[in-house]
Amino acid sequence: QVQLVESGGGLVQPGGSLELSCAASGSIFSPNNMGWYRQAPGKQRELVALITSSHSTNYADSAKGRFIISRDNAKNTVYLQMNSLKPGDTAVYYCNAVGFALSPTGWSRGDYWGQGTQVTVSS
Repeated sequence: QVQLVESGGGLVQPGGSLELSCAASGSIFSPNNMGWYRQAPGKQRELVALITSSHSTNYADSAKGRFIISRDNAKNTVYLQMNSLKPGDTAVYYCNAVGFALSPTGWSRGDYWGQGTQVTVSS
């Protein structure tokens, strides 16, 4: 079983910065894509940024130029550096990883989510 544990959320003033991190643990895991999603109250969960195992990245338009996603493959950890934060960035941020995990029955592909971390941008 793979667990994703997020950290780094909190309260920040508009224009400030936060860095989120998400570490995968548990079963031996080889993630392909890792990413960050967010869900604001009353809205659907949306993609913020995605990074592949070869470090190709994809960003939502709202994140381009302000957020940077990165990963450390050796640590199975993904990061999201968020700069120039706006009140509209307020949401619960979820880490996601898709890849193969080793179980007693062999390798199997899974789609895993973290528990979410709250980011609040407010003065």
